[in-house]
Amino acid sequence: MRRQWIKLSVISIAASTLPLLATAQAAPKVPAWPSTTLRIIVGFPGGSSPDLTARTLAEPLSKALGQPVIVENKVGAGGNIAADYVAKATDNHTLGLMINGNLTTAKLLNPKLPYDPLKDLLPVSLVGVSPLVLMAPKSAPGANAQAFLAAAKQAGDRWSYGSPGVGTIGHIGMELFKSKTGTQAVHVPYPGYAQVATGMIGGQLHLSMLPPALAIAQVKGDKLRAIGVTSSGRSALAPELPSMAEVGVPDFNLEIWNAVAAPKSMPPALVAKLAVLVSDIARTPEVRQKLYAQGWQVVGSSPEGLAKRIQADTRIYGGIIKTLDVSNQ
Repeated sequence: MRRQWIKLSVISIAASTLPLLATAQAAPKVPAWPSTTLRIIVGFPGGSSPDLTARTLAEPLSKALGQPVIVENKVGAGGNIAADYVAKATDNHTLGLMINGNLTTAKLLNPKLPYDPLKDLLPVSLVGVSPLVLMAPKSAPGANAQAFLAAAKQAGDRWSYGSPGVGTIGHIGMELFKSKTGTQAVHVPYPGYAQVATGMIGGQLHLSMLPPALAIAQVKGDKLRAIGVTSSGRSALAPELPSMAEVGVPDFNLEIWNAVAAPKSMPPALVAKLAVLVSDIARTPEVRQKLYAQGWQVVGSSPEGLAKRIQADTRIYGGIIKTLDVSNQ
């Protein structure tokens, strides 16, 4: 009798576990991610500030994910060609390292833009922020900043300035500068800030706004002349340079930034994972130092932090675009 009871108990237990086994076998396996190479798309040439930031993040991100992370440059339209490419990606292995304009002013300047920054891209992390530096050729007239600004005003539209493309902060910032100083320099777009610097050294441009690391390198190389930083006060990135207020341009405060964004097709769980990794990597002492040397004050924000910055800057720069009637022409 006892043997029979034990036998029935075993059969009963086995029968009760069959549904659980069936459920476990039927449950879909969650694929490992990333399953292949992750790409960071940059809209500016190799050696540009966004390119250097992307390459600084790529190696530690690859180590953290266990897959290769490569940087691809898709240059043109002030970074908007690359941003559009990222917006349309559906492989869950494509990210973008973008500047302010791609995520804020692009659609305001060109309603026909093939992507909408607010609808087609997902914020991942604000990596770093920086003012720009108003620059002049070494041979520019004027013994000091005030004399240079007076010469720029007197030159009218005979002078030209460069930027890394329509809608970039280098472009909008210069238009704001023109409105506050009465200068009329003509805009000439270039592929990136490095090319703008080359144009100034070669005599094709009379002024521009460059990132601090690039600007200071040109000053130390005795190739260009720095006028002042585009912030309301002096910047820790270039403490030796005066602010716009100090050189006679009050109420002027302008920053550029680099951020990581993902296509809207990427699942929220993957975006959240990437956000934590990018933020943590950016704030490590080694990467922080590298980014500082490139001219960035590290932020390493959450997706929510980047979203708030995008909203705030869209309002600010949207107002400038409307007031100054800045166009994409």
